[in-house]
Amino acid sequence: MSESKVKVTSYPAIANAPLVGLAEGNDTFSNLHLAGLVLFVPWLLKRLLPLVNRGGFKTYLFLLLLTGLPTTLAYWMVMSRIGSRKNEKVRLPGKNIEEYITIKDPELKKLYNGKEKIPMQVFHDAFFDGKIEFNGDILEIMEQRHDWAKFTMTWSLLKYVLTVLIPDVITHSREQDADQVTEHYDRGNDFYSWFLGPRMIYTSGVVLNPDEKETLEQLQDNKLAIVCSKLNLKPEDRLLDIGCGWGTLTAYAAKNFDCDATGVTLAKNQTEFGNNRIKENGISSEKARILCCDFREIAEKKPSGTYTKIVSLEMAEHVGIRRYQTFLRQVYNLLDDDGIFVFQVAGLRQCWQYEDLNWGLFMNKYVFPGADASCSLGWVVSQLQNANFEVKSIDVLGVHYSATLHRWYENWLSNHDEIVAKYGDRWYRLWAFFLAWSVITSRQGSASVFQITLHKNLNAYHRIEGVKSHASIHVKLEKEPELIL
Repeated sequence: MSESKVKVTSYPAIANAPLVGLAEGNDTFSNLHLAGLVLFVPWLLKRLLPLVNRGGFKTYLFLLLLTGLPTTLAYWMVMSRIGSRKNEKVRLPGKNIEEYITIKDPELKKLYNGKEKIPMQVFHDAFFDGKIEFNGDILEIMEQRHDWAKFTMTWSLLKYVLTVLIPDVITHSREQDADQVTEHYDRGNDFYSWFLGPRMIYTSGVVLNPDEKETLEQLQDNKLAIVCSKLNLKPEDRLLDIGCGWGTLTAYAAKNFDCDATGVTLAKNQTEFGNNRIKENGISSEKARILCCDFREIAEKKPSGTYTKIVSLEMAEHVGIRRYQTFLRQVYNLLDDDGIFVFQVAGLRQCWQYEDLNWGLFMNKYVFPGADASCSLGWVVSQLQNANFEVKSIDVLGVHYSATLHRWYENWLSNHDEIVAKYGDRWYRLWAFFLAWSVITSRQGSASVFQITLHKNLNAYHRIEGVKSHASIHVKLEKEPELIL
């Protein structure tokens, strides 16, 4: 089909993709084919292997359990290699990979040259080690990634899934959460300030005007105002901010709405920073505070209905799939029957492409270890409803995250010398790559962030009181419509 059917944009608010950056990837996958294969392989082995061909149905079930996961991973590996792009409305330039990247490692150079594309996992691991360089700006070259990289499931990725990801999903203990959060968020406040800026908010901001480039601080201030509006905060409210980070939202809520605000984080650096921020803003410790503890400690000690408003912004991914429902039920129990819960969580799209899997595994390994609950919107809503929450509204903020990430990316690059001097070249490379690729994935829908407003699904909940704060139904018309008589 003609590539002219795909248009490019030029909005100042985001990093707009060039035409080649809008190319679709490989999404060849069939649940039906996979299910058939998973069922067929143990049947075939039972017929062919002499030691088990005399067994009955229990033998088949044993082989099914034994071969199910390897068969699934093998299917992913094969289909990621032989599958085709979702469509070819955007034609790739077909340049040699030397136009985009410079491979300095002799062994890698023998394998990948000319038109032979390099697997993205092989590429980024080598880039972090200084064995490969981008021929220009990282984001600009990554926009053209489909012309020089392929998103195959490599042996390294499969090994990671089997030996790290799956065990983490199965166990996901409190000790694991504490270790991973401490290692990640206590790295150093300066590390994070070099891309988060003075607000120190590590969640998506919100674009209000696509026709101008709002600053990072404006995007975050927009988000703070929106979240507090959805919470409908009042002076008499008791707010709990779960996974509060450096405490900016907690301080903002107490300062602007005179409510009692408690933030919770596992990171010591964040706790100290947040309490200092509260003090510097003239807020009494009687009115707001940041606690360094596991949220579950509060859930176990506080009585039902302790908090009238609860917010959790991009923390639940770390809860893990195994403990997700328990977490939501704990939130439900802590929330007053007339309370509001604003829940913001990042996740992958349900109809994924292999690039999405590559990005998700990269993020889990290098950026957010243990964040295995980055699931689709449908899965998240199902979990919330199973916990007896009712959804009032959902805002999908993927493109807003892309705008936020682009500003983080620009900040990170502008602090190159300080970062390398303090943390080394590898950390600089890793984070620059993470931010650049994430600008793209969140803009194109591979990953997104969902901001969900909820309350308890009770007959006695007065839903009419939420109409004024239901922003999506209050539209501004460009002109007064002519009514139908």
